[in-house]
Amino acid sequence: MEWNAVANFIKPELLVIVVACWVVGVILKQTPKVPDWTIIYGVTVVAVVLVSLTMGFTPESILQGILCGAVAVYGNQLVKQTTKKSGDE
Repeated sequence: MEWNAVANFIKPELLVIVVACWVVGVILKQTPKVPDWTIIYGVTVVAVVLVSLTMGFTPESILQGILCGAVAVYGNQLVKQTTKKSGDE
């Protein structure tokens, strides 16, 4: 399954939350005391909380929050990897 298909499952009104999660991820990445492996969990928790505040606490909002967090992290990694300078080139 492509990530575009996953992104289509996210409600359009929640795209602001994807951007907010991206910003949270960047802030966590720049925080020295936060290990890299915990960033995905932090972003996911923030996404679920924000979506639950927006849509109410339902199974759908939890799923939408997980998707928002995942797309934010995937988008960040996509940008990083495509702009990364490779020593092989």
